[in-house]
Formats: sequence, structure tokens, C-alpha cells
Amino acid sequence: MIDVHLRKHEAVQDCGSYEVWFDDGRPSKFFYFDDRPNRRLRPDIMTKTQAAEAAHAFARTERDKMQNE
Repeated sequence: MIDVHLRKHEAVQDCGSYEVWFDDGRPSKFFYFDDRPNRRLRPDIMTKTQAAEAAHAFARTERDKMQNE
């Protein structure tokens, strides 16, 4: 069974990413966040709460796909 892991990276306070990591060697998927609106330079950057919810939803979807195979 392949595991899916969720890792939080926060090098700077209120700014970082959630990584959905697969132990089978597939590339990780990152969900970037920044809780300071004046620093959000890209439209794909979310708040920490939004990024956590999106990362969890993606990880659950991937786990479900792997269980159904």
C-alpha cells in the first residue's frame, strides 16, 4: 500500500506551504500560503486555512484513488 503524507513547511511565520508527499516516488504537490495579504504576489497563494483544507482534500482524493485500484 502506498502512503500519502502531509507535511507543513513554514520557514517564515505566517508564510509557507503544505506538501502532499507520496512514498512511491511521484512528485509532491504543494499548496502555498501566506497570511499577510500585502505579501501575496501570486494569485495561487492562499491563506493557511485554505491551503490546509485544499491539501487535506487532495490527499484524501489520492488515497481514495489508490484504494480503489
